Amino acid sequence: MAVTANSETSRIHRFPQYKYIDAVRWLPLVSAFDRFAVLASFDFDSDASSIEIHSFKPNPLSFEPQSSWTPPSRVSSLKAAQFLQKTVIAASTSSGSLHFLFSDPADATLESEVSVAEGKLHSVPKSCVDLMDGGVECVTAGEDGRVNLVTVGNSNLNYRRLFDSGGLVSYTAVKWASPTEFATGGYGFGLQWWDQRKPGGPVSQFKGNWDKKLTAGIVHSIDIHPSRKHTCLAGGSLGTVFAWDLRWQQQPIVLAGSAAGAGAVDTTVQSISESEVWEVQYDRCIKSNASSTRILPAMICSEDGILAVAEQGEEPIELLAEPCAINSFDIDRHNPSDVICSLEWEAVAIVTR
Repeated sequence: MAVTANSETSRIHRFPQYKYIDAVRWLPLVSAFDRFAVLASFDFDSDASSIEIHSFKPNPLSFEPQSSWTPPSRVSSLKAAQFLQKTVIAASTSSGSLHFLFSDPADATLESEVSVAEGKLHSVPKSCVDLMDGGVECVTAGEDGRVNLVTVGNSNLNYRRLFDSGGLVSYTAVKWASPTEFATGGYGFGLQWWDQRKPGGPVSQFKGNWDKKLTAGIVHSIDIHPSRKHTCLAGGSLGTVFAWDLRWQQQPIVLAGSAAGAGAVDTTVQSISESEVWEVQYDRCIKSNASSTRILPAMICSEDGILAVAEQGEEPIELLAEPCAINSFDIDRHNPSDVICSLEWEAVAIVTR
């Protein structure tokens, strides 16, 4: 594997947390001087979970808790968005409940919470969520094959089931593409495209049968770039990162992984990681001159402790290499040079490129 190291040009700050960090997200920026992030943590000693908002200040350097809330069980999926004059945080839990926390964006204090009780949305505990930009609607997808739409109000929630596969298909990732469209991913490296204007199920499906090694793989994370909503980026088992372009629906574009060259358009793909890719996002920090037929640069984090950028036809750029898993990360959309990530060895790292 040829990887270009970028650690010498990056500043890396590590902040011990003394508990397991399941997910991290930057909160929407309201001031150039106030930076906040939300953490979903779990304490194995006390079997207690928490959702915490921390403030980050580079000078003097600090990462301090501002407010917290205790969910009924461990958080399985975490997202944040701006909603009217508030910041809204959506969290699904391992007991099957879904919670929305409303925060004052100026000082990150948690003001209110509304929730959907366990068992209402999904028949199995684990589910994934995504908040639409604007924070008005949330889509949930679960391993039970159910897909739900939750509309968020100031003090109430409305929800309805969009689809139920009856367990024939399991969903492990979900991402909005537009106010009416979203994508899901799941087992067998399958992806599905949904359009609420065409109810009854997905309007298009991609089956991961392009490499026999991946038919048992799992999509852990997907992303969709706002300017290229026809292309879905996915990351999952065996270090695999690939894209599904709706214009060429059954031909994957592999960016990284052990399946490099197996039925892929670009056979020069290199492997970044050989383990699970836990999260993938388009990297808005890298300015690419890629044509509409090339995939934009993507950032990944993995079970074997790699945070890196993969670009089609280029050598990967390694940002961080840890002796433990990097469970999640988030690129600050207002300052895309800043990346926050959670380390399995009970710490949060912030990388400034």
